[in-house]
Amino acid sequence: MLFTSLEFFAFLPLVLLLLQATPATQRWAVLLLASYLFYGIWQPFNLVYLGAVTLVMYGCGRGLQRTERPAIRKALLATGLVTLLGSLVAFKFYDFIAAELARSLASTFPIGLPRLGVSTPVGYSFYAFSAASYLIDVYTRRLGGIHHAGHVALYAGYFPKIFAGPIERATAFLPQLVAGLRLEPGLAILGLQLIGWGLFKKVVIADNLAPLVDRNFGIVAFASPIELLVSVYFFAFQIYCDFSGYTDIAVGVSMLFGIKLMENFRRPYLSRSTAEFWGERWHISLGRWFRDYLYIPLGGSRSGHLRRYLNIMLVFVVSGLWHAGLGYGVGWTFLIWGALNGAYQWIGLATRRLWDRLGAVMPAVRQSAALSLARILLTFHLIAISWIFFRARSVNDALTVISKIGTNLLELPSLIVQYPFTSEHGFGLGLIAVLLAVETLDERRPIAQRLAAAPLVLRWGSYYLVIFGLLILGRWQAREFIYMQF
Repeated sequence: MLFTSLEFFAFLPLVLLLLQATPATQRWAVLLLASYLFYGIWQPFNLVYLGAVTLVMYGCGRGLQRTERPAIRKALLATGLVTLLGSLVAFKFYDFIAAELARSLASTFPIGLPRLGVSTPVGYSFYAFSAASYLIDVYTRRLGGIHHAGHVALYAGYFPKIFAGPIERATAFLPQLVAGLRLEPGLAILGLQLIGWGLFKKVVIADNLAPLVDRNFGIVAFASPIELLVSVYFFAFQIYCDFSGYTDIAVGVSMLFGIKLMENFRRPYLSRSTAEFWGERWHISLGRWFRDYLYIPLGGSRSGHLRRYLNIMLVFVVSGLWHAGLGYGVGWTFLIWGALNGAYQWIGLATRRLWDRLGAVMPAVRQSAALSLARILLTFHLIAISWIFFRARSVNDALTVISKIGTNLLELPSLIVQYPFTSEHGFGLGLIAVLLAVETLDERRPIAQRLAAAPLVLRWGSYYLVIFGLLILGRWQAREFIYMQF
């Protein structure tokens, strides 16, 4: 069941009605049943995977809560993490590695390894990471007490976030269930606003940009430099609106239930550095997961400069591997994408002192709007280049895109003038302009606050404008959310 489907718009009101008829302290049970129904309708057998993850998480977690013996606690944590993360690695990479080994060793060992033939269950990366963070938090005693089995099961399978996050922490989620779920009118209004804007980003912007992107990335050897350049720009906004649209809807739906999920995106294309992009604005829940459960345990920045650089690169390489999945296949492109973004962080660290010194000498320049705009544009283009490897079907395709655009860089102005742009291009650019205008306004003052303070006519006029846009321009159920496959 997709957030953009007719079934979901019938499903959601029914869940809300059942919640209203249930005592606040028991509403978790309604949401648990709704979550299993929501996830099971997609592919019933996936409930087996979700159930297995829940049992491992709860069983090992309960053992960690009940024993104080260090050796047993370490064994329980190791068992849980190896099971959860090991299964994720097997689902994602075993068949790929087996195929690569068979190809490289074909002349010496013609008999290949057997294949699993099992694809990663939809959303598995997200709830496996949530389960792993739960075990680590229980082990480190950041999360104390004996937890209700039903609450833990809901944390693992909560339907708004199960397909594509955010990767919520049990430390924030479980206390809300213990306190009891109550509908707050102000929170519900904000939730409806987020749902509307998330749907607009997905079905109006992302899904209208997607056809041109798919077409040109499917024929990179034959596409012109201008077609590829436009596709690179369009994909940057397609993936952002697709993914952030999902999380806006997820957070908004949760607000209707009285549950607050963490913010996952914060206008990322207004970042002034790649460190700001990845650390503060894009897929925040995953970035914090890697920071808290990988980067800091590895030593973070506390073990010297060389170790810090190695830790940063390891985090980004692992992030690249995590992203490999059914969305655009499993291949070397994701490893390169992760390493390239790690290299961006290296360059940023290496040049930080230089920028600080220049800023101290020329404070007016450092604080100027022109420099901020230049930094935003540079950061966007660095990220857009990395998206080429994310989207391309192979390393060769990615290099072809970069080569075609790069070798014609000086000629691009004249090529743009001569290119026969169509209404599809103009429509896509118009949608991107609308997005950037809204995000720029939101950066200066949250849109929710602007709407609350606006006259009634203007506020409802904005709502109707979004609704009409959804009805007239939306491509409903045109495609799944991209990150559902990671």
